Amino acid sequence: MAKSESSNRAVAGSKKALAVLLSKLQGFKGPKVRVEQYATDAEIAAEVLWNVFMKRDIGKVSVDLGCGHGILGIGLLVLGAEKVYFVDFDRKALDIAKKNLEKVKSEGYTVRQDVFVYSDINDFNEKVDLVVMNPPFGVKIKHMDKIFLKKAFEIGKVVYSFHKSEGKKFLDAFSRDNGFKITDVLDFEFPLKATMSHHTRRIKRIRVSCFRIEKVQ
Repeated sequence: MAKSESSNRAVAGSKKALAVLLSKLQGFKGPKVRVEQYATDAEIAAEVLWNVFMKRDIGKVSVDLGCGHGILGIGLLVLGAEKVYFVDFDRKALDIAKKNLEKVKSEGYTVRQDVFVYSDINDFNEKVDLVVMNPPFGVKIKHMDKIFLKKAFEIGKVVYSFHKSEGKKFLDAFSRDNGFKITDVLDFEFPLKATMSHHTRRIKRIRVSCFRIEKVQ
């Protein structure tokens, strides 16, 4: 068996192995406060991606919308996604995502097709089977989470999206209004590490959920 095949099979056979791989990826450099650039925790990312994998939601074409350093999209690729778009308006974040993917490839993992798109999410219009995203929670820029969801519903069939747990009622109503429904909810104590100058605690934990939202046929 080739090394690359062995590496991918190891990750596809173990959530723990996936978490270890994702924990090696580089996070943001100088994260932007205004757009709430927080790196997605590797253990949480692995938990969500494992659910995507087990439900066979990866699909032929996926997008990591507002990809940041690329942890979700890279996880999809090593789990067997045929094509993943990495979309972000921050060129520095995209560069980190590219370096992270190159690191994964250099360690013997095989990926199929990756496409990096420097763009505002509103200008991305490719149709996909799956959208994964950890959007801004709408704290700094009001309704930014709603903008991400609207775009996800326009282009995708199945959406996995992180939001504050307290927003479930809004998400349920907004999904139904757009022809989607929430099917699964994964709850987490999301660690926000002190990556910005105004942070006073090393790690702050907030209640965040990842919602699986599916288009109603």
